[in-house]
Amino acid sequence: MQRMDNAPLSTWPWEKLGSYKTQNNSWCLHILLLCALRGLVHQLWFSCCNMLFLTRNRRILQQGIDFKQIDREWHWDNFIILQAFMASVALLSFPFLENLPSWNTKGIMCCIVLHVGISEPLYYWFHRLLHTQYFFSHYHSLHHASIVTQPFTAGMATLLEHLMMGVIIGIPILGTCLCGHGSISLIYGYILVFDFLRCMGHSNVEIIPHVLFQIFPLLKYFLYTPTYHSLHHTEMNTNFCLFMPLYDSIWKTINTKSWDFHERTSSGENDRIADFVFLVHLVDIMAALHVPIFFRSFSSHKYSFKLFLIPMWPFLFLLMNLSWVLHTTIVGTFYNLRGTLHQTWLVPRYGFQYFLPFAKEGINKVIEEAILEADRMGVKVISLAALNKNESLNGGGEMYVKKHPNLRVRVVHGNTLTAAVILHEIPQHVNQVFLTGATSKLGRAISLYLCRKKIRVLMLTQSAERFENIRREAPVDCQKFLVQVTKYQAAQNCKTWILGKWCTPREQSWAPAGTHFHQFVVPQVLEFRRGCTYGKLAALRLPQDVQGLGYCEYTMERGVIHACHAGGIVHLLEGWTHHETGAIDVDQIDVAWTAALNHGFKPV
Repeated sequence: MQRMDNAPLSTWPWEKLGSYKTQNNSWCLHILLLCALRGLVHQLWFSCCNMLFLTRNRRILQQGIDFKQIDREWHWDNFIILQAFMASVALLSFPFLENLPSWNTKGIMCCIVLHVGISEPLYYWFHRLLHTQYFFSHYHSLHHASIVTQPFTAGMATLLEHLMMGVIIGIPILGTCLCGHGSISLIYGYILVFDFLRCMGHSNVEIIPHVLFQIFPLLKYFLYTPTYHSLHHTEMNTNFCLFMPLYDSIWKTINTKSWDFHERTSSGENDRIADFVFLVHLVDIMAALHVPIFFRSFSSHKYSFKLFLIPMWPFLFLLMNLSWVLHTTIVGTFYNLRGTLHQTWLVPRYGFQYFLPFAKEGINKVIEEAILEADRMGVKVISLAALNKNESLNGGGEMYVKKHPNLRVRVVHGNTLTAAVILHEIPQHVNQVFLTGATSKLGRAISLYLCRKKIRVLMLTQSAERFENIRREAPVDCQKFLVQVTKYQAAQNCKTWILGKWCTPREQSWAPAGTHFHQFVVPQVLEFRRGCTYGKLAALRLPQDVQGLGYCEYTMERGVIHACHAGGIVHLLEGWTHHETGAIDVDQIDVAWTAALNHGFKPV
C-alpha cells in the first residue's frame, strides 16, 4: 500500500535532515553534561556559602537573603539553557568542532591569552555600557536589585546580558579551536572555571586570604575577590572588571577602599554576636533537606515530602550516621528584627533519637554545651524548640537552670505563648472542651486557664493522681470545671477537641460532626474526619519589619514561626530577666499574648 506523502503526520519531522539527525550526538551529551555541571557548581557554592558555622566570620555584608530576592532570582539558571542553545548553534556553524581531541596543552596558554586580551576588556566596556542610564534602567538594574549577593545572583540578568556573556565565554574557546589548539577538556575547564569565579565573586563570603596579596602584590590585579565585587554592588560605579582588577586600574575605576576592605573582611573577625538563639533539632531523614544549606527552592517554602528527592535518601542516611559523631551545635540560619540578630542553632540529632534511652545523656550534654556557649558569647535569650525541651529529657529546660544558677543568658521554652495561641483560637461561646495530653505541661496550663474562665474541661487521663494534682492547683470555686475522663467516648457530644496526644482515626470517630480539632501534638494528627475541621500547630506571623528572612520553619508558611519560637523573641524584646522553664505560669499566659500583639506578631 503506497503512503501518501502529503498526508498530515505521515512523515517524521526530521526525516529530511538526513545525517544531520544524528550529527553531533556526542556533543549533545557534552552540552547536557556541561549544563548539569554548571548547575552543580552554582549549587555547591550556594551550599558552602550558607554553612554559617564555617563562613559567618567571613561574610562581607551581614544582611540575610529575603523571600523577595529568592523569588526574583528563581529562574537564575535561564542562562545555562540559553548558552546551551548558543553552543548548539556554534557546533552547527563550525563542523570542525566535532573532531576536537581530548587534550591539548598548547590550548591552555592560547585560551588564557584570548581571555586576558579580548574577553576581559570586552566585558569591562560592556559592563560600563550597562551602567549608563538607559541600559541600567532597562537591563542591568535587575542584577543590581540584589545588594547582598549569592552564587545564584551571578545568573540573574536579562537576555541581552547573557547573550553578550555567551559571546565573552565563546571567544577564548572558539579562538583557541580556530588556532588548532582546542580540546574537549579545554571547553569543560574554561566554562567551569568561568562559572566558579563568577560564583566566588557573588558569594558574599571572603575566601581569599589577604596574606596572599602581601606575598604576591601583583596578584591583586589579576584576580578579583568577593569583597572587590561586593563593593561594585554597594557603590555601583566602581570595580567593573570581569575577574581582573587590572582593567579597573588601567581605566581608573578601581574603588580605593577595595584592598583595605578586603584585609578587614578576610581577617575572619567580621562576625556579630547573636542576641537571640532558637535551638532546634532535625526532624527526620528527608526533612533534613529542608535545612537552607541544601536547596534554596526547597527551604524557602514550607516542608512537604517530595518524591523526586527519594534518590537522595542514601546520602541523607549517611549524613544522619555521620551527624551522630558531632557533639556540638551548628549555626543554621539567621535574620534581623529591630536591630537584634536572631540565629537558629541546630542540634545534630533527629527526632527519633530523642526517644532512644542510651541517647538521652548525650543529647542533654549537647544542649547544655549550647546554653553555656551562648552564655559565654553574650547571647541574651536562648529558646528551646520541640524535643530539646522535652519534659522527660530535661524538665522543660529546668535542669540546666538549676545546674547553672548564674547563667546570664535567659533559657526559655516558649510554651507560655504556645498555650496563649491555642487558648485564643477557642471561640468565646465555647463552654466545654475535650483535652488529650491533659496532664502534660501544656495540657495542665490549658486546663487551669480554661477552668478559671468557667469552661468545663474533659481531661483525658488514666492517672487519677496526676489529675488531682492539677485540680488542686485551680481556685476552689473553679475545680468543679475540671473533669477526669478515661475514654474518648466521653467526648462524643463535645465539638471542641484540643489534642495534645496522637489521636488515631478510630479515636477521632467519637467526635461529633462539626468538631474542630485544635492541636499541639507533634506530628500532627491525620485529617481523617470529613465534616470536621483541623487546626494547625500553634504559630504566629512575624512582625512586618523582620529583615533577611528567606527560609520557612519546617511546615510553616513564609513569615510564620512556631509559637514557642515567638515566645523566645517576645522574651527578648520585652527585656524580661527571668528564665521560662519548667511548669507554665498560668498568670503569664495573657501577659505573653498581649506582649506578642504589641510587638507586631499576628495570629495565623
